[in-house]
Amino acid sequence: MRNGVGSVRGRSLRSAVVATALAAGVTLAWMAAPAAAAPASGPVQIEVLGNRADLVSDGDALVEVVRPTGTNPDSVRVELNGEDVADEFAVRSDGRFLAVLELDDGDNEITAAVQQQTAKLTITNHSKSGPIFSGPHLKPWLCTTQTAGNGLGPTEDEECNAPTRIDLLYQPQGGGALQPYDPENPPANVGTTTTDEGEEVPFVVRRERGTMNRGIYEFSVLFDPDEGTAAWDPPPAWTGKVVWPFGAAAGTVHSQGTALNTVTGSNLTRLGEGFMVATHSLNQHNSNLNTVVSAESTMMLKEHITEDFGEMRYVIGQGGSGGSIQQQLVANGYPGLLDGIMPGQSFPDTWTTGTEVTNCILLNGYFAANAALWPSAVRNQATGHQGTTSCTFWQIAFQGPTLPSQGCGLPPGTEPDPNTMYHPVNNPIGVRCTAQDYMVNIWGRRDEDGFAKRAGSNIGLQYALKGLLNGDVSPEQFVDLNEEIGSLNIDGVRVPGTRFPSDPGATQIAYRTGRVNDAAHLDRVPMIDLRPSENNGIHTNFHSWEMKERLEAANGDADNHVVFFSPGGLPAAATSEAFELMDEWLAGIEADDSGASLEDRVVDNKPAGAQDACFIGGVKITDQEQCLQQAPFFGAPTIAAGGELKNDSIECQLKPLEQSDYPDGTFTPEQWERMEAAFPEGVCDFSKPARDQETSIPWMSFADGPGGEPLGDAPQSVPGCVGNSQGKGDTAPGGCPGGKP
Repeated sequence: MRNGVGSVRGRSLRSAVVATALAAGVTLAWMAAPAAAAPASGPVQIEVLGNRADLVSDGDALVEVVRPTGTNPDSVRVELNGEDVADEFAVRSDGRFLAVLELDDGDNEITAAVQQQTAKLTITNHSKSGPIFSGPHLKPWLCTTQTAGNGLGPTEDEECNAPTRIDLLYQPQGGGALQPYDPENPPANVGTTTTDEGEEVPFVVRRERGTMNRGIYEFSVLFDPDEGTAAWDPPPAWTGKVVWPFGAAAGTVHSQGTALNTVTGSNLTRLGEGFMVATHSLNQHNSNLNTVVSAESTMMLKEHITEDFGEMRYVIGQGGSGGSIQQQLVANGYPGLLDGIMPGQSFPDTWTTGTEVTNCILLNGYFAANAALWPSAVRNQATGHQGTTSCTFWQIAFQGPTLPSQGCGLPPGTEPDPNTMYHPVNNPIGVRCTAQDYMVNIWGRRDEDGFAKRAGSNIGLQYALKGLLNGDVSPEQFVDLNEEIGSLNIDGVRVPGTRFPSDPGATQIAYRTGRVNDAAHLDRVPMIDLRPSENNGIHTNFHSWEMKERLEAANGDADNHVVFFSPGGLPAAATSEAFELMDEWLAGIEADDSGASLEDRVVDNKPAGAQDACFIGGVKITDQEQCLQQAPFFGAPTIAAGGELKNDSIECQLKPLEQSDYPDGTFTPEQWERMEAAFPEGVCDFSKPARDQETSIPWMSFADGPGGEPLGDAPQSVPGCVGNSQGKGDTAPGGCPGGKP
């Protein structure tokens, strides 16, 4: 024990955790009673709280038996895999009949009987180490618990599991960073905080760090050691609300990484207000750009927290840049994991952002070789950006995910070795580090070389088309650019003059699985986009309006989407206001008992202050014409090539190359011959959807192979039967022996 802290092994050895915590003078709540419901008037039902019944992990589940009104709890019979577990259940402080049940690996059948009414449900338990729906684990995988600076120590197995660690911390009187709290020798200078529900409590925080899904999680919450927490009751100061930070940048690192610190900066402010702050190392886009794995890790950690502290009221996602990608892809692809999101410096997804990076790499290479023909002053006509620097910064910062020999975090491949990084000559069997290879479970493999399939092509893309049509680009500049631009081969090397197609089936996978974020399911979450104006960097302003366009295209409006933006940095007052609005918005949705759809409740409960606004000189302005004069937005290479603002085309449908599509006399006969050679298959037709574009399907699983299959509806309990006093017996048609329910 160090600083009053125990190092424990996880829920499978729960008694060890309890012993450690009690030795520290702390009472742990393994599961808090969720807010809600009195016994129902309908038939008996079984519900798993905190997750779908088919996606449970780590050997236990929080289960509720919903009893008909007036039922004596002593009359309820419950069996798990044929064994009587009724004694595990009790009526909790809110009237719900709950238990945390220990599960076998795989399928577990639970049955409940109240007089003549019965129900049954299959609960499927998966390993704490995963995977559940993300597909087979990537290998090799480096464990970092001993080096991540989180005090977890060395791992105990090949899945990077390490003992769970619980720390108590406090904020001194007068504020400042949290300090270790020793319950055996409590400090005399413990400060207090007032939650947003008006509760004044000691500013003492319980921080838990542990491992799951081959990553590292961390969550923190106000915790009063003097009061402790009784079983089935949450820490009194926790409001039931959660902030979930997501990390920035983008990477393909083969390691579990480390979670963001949940007790510093704005997270410390939220803790003092009564929020829990929770996150996972695989929510960090800088090391894990596979947002399916991020969603899976979020789901698993939410379940763990629910089983130990009770149901969450709502979860607010936060994070900028790559963190915005994580939020928007998780919320669209796996609805229900996040209840509201606050993306900063926003990008809608990894794949269309990656298309912008790829086009910038191509344009940078072309411009370097043709500086005289394409002076700096006109290059923005091809990049779509305000100036020349954005593409330069894109290549410097994020060329890595296009290159197979950079970014894995593994040793370089100097000889054939499958556990080191790929090299096309020295180590062709090594680990490839590109974005698609990191997500090979989604894309599948190419027949010709076994590398991951790649989605996206610039075949038919007329770079700088808008500049040609508006007279800012000469015909010779336009023709030369498009005949020489080329594309990147499978190893990320620019091949001038050659454009490569997508691998078969990959573009359909991109749209079907939501790798291109179509926003089709984002109307279920309030969105407040925080945008400091940065048109000469990589976080160019148009990406916020790109998402707004996608929402309108998919759902008919973007009423759930708000942008707060500002020339330069966004003022602290604006971000604070945005968070308060998000909290108000979600509380309104939570309290709405109208019976309307979630999509309608999101719009109906939108606060008055939640509208597009810019902040200039400390003043909030909602006049968008005035705002966009101060902080305009531009575009990207695909938009400059004739694409739409929603920018969701990674491979266009083609139409014939026709001289009538250009002003009379645009091209000389010689230039037109070169155009025909540059576009032998035709040019992009942006009046049509992208090639193989279809609406994304939520809750996709890749457990059975690339391309994915939808999980479908979550399992629900069905009428069952308990055949005798021990609850055993065969089920016949109708639900019970003899066919009677």
